[in-house]
Amino acid sequence: MTMLDRARAALSAFFGFASVVVPAVAAPALPADNQSLTARLEQHVRAIASVEHNTASPTALERAASYIEARLAGFGYQVRRQEYTYDGHPVRNIEVSLVHTKAIKGPQRIILVGAHYDSARGAPGANDNGSGTAALLELARMLKQTRLREGSELKFVFFVNQEPPYFLGDGMGSKRHAQDLRQRRQPVEAAIILETIGYYTHAANSQRYPPGLEKHYPSTGNFIAFVGTTESTELVRNTLSAFRAMSDFPAHGLAAPARVAGVTLSDHASYKRMGYPALMVTDTAFMRYPHYHTAQDTPDKLDYPSLARVVQGLAKVVAGMVAPPSK
Repeated sequence: MTMLDRARAALSAFFGFASVVVPAVAAPALPADNQSLTARLEQHVRAIASVEHNTASPTALERAASYIEARLAGFGYQVRRQEYTYDGHPVRNIEVSLVHTKAIKGPQRIILVGAHYDSARGAPGANDNGSGTAALLELARMLKQTRLREGSELKFVFFVNQEPPYFLGDGMGSKRHAQDLRQRRQPVEAAIILETIGYYTHAANSQRYPPGLEKHYPSTGNFIAFVGTTESTELVRNTLSAFRAMSDFPAHGLAAPARVAGVTLSDHASYKRMGYPALMVTDTAFMRYPHYHTAQDTPDKLDYPSLARVVQGLAKVVAGMVAPPSK
């Protein structure tokens, strides 16, 4: 069977499952503050991703990390750092969490939502991944008072060093984080990674796909995508179904072999390699966004009202995943 055959088979199986309704867990109602949410998202993107920020520009990278930590502390979280040095560069992942466990026991299930905050070399990274970082900050704010199911932990993790030259290597922040969780035998039930989620267009033929998949999806790039490997088919299917049930924003999904172009190009691959169910939420990046990894990836290119709608839908999905079962 060729790679294309495998992709088509996986796609067929995925769509065979896609009509399944997720077992209902009532998600807490969230305020419909789209206008103020839009403004906050833009504020975060401009603060974090107006200039290149990575280990080649360490002052800007530190400024982005400090901004994230300050916002999280302002939301009432206790901020934790996973600090390490790689190739002579001191860097850190940033994590906060909500926990509902007994004092003598660790979590029985962990839901992790993450995004990388560094930019590619030569790029400010407003969409990749200022958009995901801003969304994660707002999810942490919106869900701060969420009531969790007993035994659950909800982690929000901001990764460093996702972009080349670190991608898939030992210096990659999410790889360090996922390895640490596996070494400590932490029960990650789902890792949801926000990757380049701020660009939407209604222009005809604005959306591209890996070969063989274009007949199954829209040709207009106005939707959000839920993407994972075949090992995470159930997570992709259930998350997509939940988002569609809670938001009217267009959404599509793909669970396909890792060899299919683009399927593993984010931090969810780090968790998948550790055996955890994982997916990325994305606007499909270079398959739609004309400024990917360029100096033109600036804050003015993003569609903040659409990003706000996506964040509101994701907040409801995550809240439903961690909420106590309905009585």
